[in-house]
Amino acid sequence: MRGSDVVGEAAVRAGCRYYFGYPITPQNELPEYLSARMLDVGGAFIQGESEVASINMVLGASVAGGRAMTSSSSPGISLKQEGISYMAGMELPAVIVNMMRGGPGLGNISPSAADYFQATRGGGHGDYRTPVLAPAGCQELAELTFTAFDLADKYRNPVMLLGDGLMGQVMEPVVFPDFIDLKNLPEKDWALNGCEGREPRAIFSMLLGQKGELYYHNLHLQEKYDLITADEQRWDTHRTDDAEMIVVAYGSAARIAESAIDELRKEGLAAGLFRPITLWPYPLAALRQLATKVRKVAVFELSLGQMVEDVILSVGDRAEIYFYGIPGGTIPTPAEVGKFLCSTAKDDGKVGRRIEV
Repeated sequence: MRGSDVVGEAAVRAGCRYYFGYPITPQNELPEYLSARMLDVGGAFIQGESEVASINMVLGASVAGGRAMTSSSSPGISLKQEGISYMAGMELPAVIVNMMRGGPGLGNISPSAADYFQATRGGGHGDYRTPVLAPAGCQELAELTFTAFDLADKYRNPVMLLGDGLMGQVMEPVVFPDFIDLKNLPEKDWALNGCEGREPRAIFSMLLGQKGELYYHNLHLQEKYDLITADEQRWDTHRTDDAEMIVVAYGSAARIAESAIDELRKEGLAAGLFRPITLWPYPLAALRQLATKVRKVAVFELSLGQMVEDVILSVGDRAEIYFYGIPGGTIPTPAEVGKFLCSTAKDDGKVGRRIEV
């Protein structure tokens, strides 16, 4: 199945019954898929008049206790940021899918991964965080869609699934998890479902008073983010047991890097891959420990340098850090990434650059 369709089917199987969105390439296949699929399961699909309207529809469905989702591509996600900030502040679960495209501004419809800062640093206003899951292919798109809905409900927080235009359009075989039974989902005793038997009535608002309410609410939210940081870090490794150099990449970039590593292994270059699956919380400790075993860490991104900042925080001066980034609109081949890794191994500066920490 095509990647965007995979997310749609996985969302339905994960219990999503409310989708609100607005078209933008390269993720249009996802709302197109759900516009028909929601009819099969008695769900609701609405194409809003804008991205701003769509995210607020998600907010409303979430307040009422439903599993809700929206999706977009980069500039569309920018328009949703105020609503995401409100949902984080109101502690409302939802899944937001971003199939990233080139930017800044309107950019173009080619794949990119330049929304890392937006996704992992909140993106909107205020002190808030959203867990960010970064799949590396269609099978993980399916599995992590389930994970995203579960994490959203568990922590009462928006969760972002961060793909890209390449991942959304590529077709791969997928084994889907079984349908969940909606009756088995944990009860949302906080949901706004009427006044009967409820005293006092549930009220959701971010208009907090001037007598310390906002202060204490933000401290409460930070306690939740600390818990997420401690318990929800995810990552994967490939051929790191005997590696002399670690390559750090996520999403589609990780797939390209993995192919490059496998080819270079045949030529005697002992490289391994560290792939963060949660971009927030970033698996700092796991990468830090791995960095103590090698002399060089090579960072490859489909952007001009964003995740590399978290790598610097993780690695520090434990190993030399090198960076190679491709701006939006271009997908490098494994051979091009291989040249970067060879240049890093030789430290000749021909491809990429060394980061001074």
